[in-house]
Amino acid sequence: MAQFPDFVRVVEVGARDGLQNEAAVNTQDKVALINALADAGLKDIEAGAFVSPKWVPQMADSSDVISALNLPDVNLSALTPNLRGAEAAKQVDIQEFAIFTAASEAFCQKNINCSIDESIDRFKDVMDFAKANNIRVRGYVSCVMGCPYQGDVDYNDVLKVSERLLELGCYEISLGDTIGVGTAKKVDELLDLLLQHIDKSKLAVHFHDTYGQALTNIYTALSRGIATVDSAVAGLGGCPYAKGASGNVATEDVVYLLQGLGIEHGIDLERLAKAGWAICSALNKQPVSKVSLALKNTQNN
Repeated sequence: MAQFPDFVRVVEVGARDGLQNEAAVNTQDKVALINALADAGLKDIEAGAFVSPKWVPQMADSSDVISALNLPDVNLSALTPNLRGAEAAKQVDIQEFAIFTAASEAFCQKNINCSIDESIDRFKDVMDFAKANNIRVRGYVSCVMGCPYQGDVDYNDVLKVSERLLELGCYEISLGDTIGVGTAKKVDELLDLLLQHIDKSKLAVHFHDTYGQALTNIYTALSRGIATVDSAVAGLGGCPYAKGASGNVATEDVVYLLQGLGIEHGIDLERLAKAGWAICSALNKQPVSKVSLALKNTQNN
């Protein structure tokens, strides 16, 4: 029997995971985007990344962006791959860190230049710092459905990495289908294994729409009781390391799905769509969200 949650927490990743894989936009546009997302009712927003600007130049202004925000009711998070990043994030009062590794050894080597075990060892300093400063940490696991370099990924590897991150002290694991190869059947099979060992309240899904399956996959996860979904306004971004992987699932499309299922989410769809149009205008591109385009066409008629 399906056990859909009554309320779904949407974690908006467009301002970080989205924009880091788009052409650069200025600091004011990023601040305006995050404020517009908060105004639309989003309570969990990834606001930046404290990483080397040499690797991710689009995130070089994360401190300036976050310092310009005044959103006491919003949980702003930032990617902090090492202690230096964590310290910089704390200086601008970030209350949640994000750390990431992968269920694929090949992806880890190509993406963060180390093994899965080494990547997790590196996070110990970040976790100690977070605990000492009462900051929550969210763990991301990439390539849970497949890897651009090694192909299939063993779900036992996903379990092993997820359990290690929880043992380190992460409050939640975001399961990333980085190259969007997942299907409803694969999601069911992965959750069959994970839910035997990990409580559903500690799992989130982060699905890319490369093959047009993200909403179907999210529906499958929701039916298993998963109640946290990552998405990016206007379907921003992709993954520079996963060749051909386009775009996070669009937040507008997820909200429309949730509304159709009668699941509470606390987000104003019209305001959300407007936030997407504004950032897409700054990027000189169209939203990837079908719901956003439909709403825009309706308003233009």
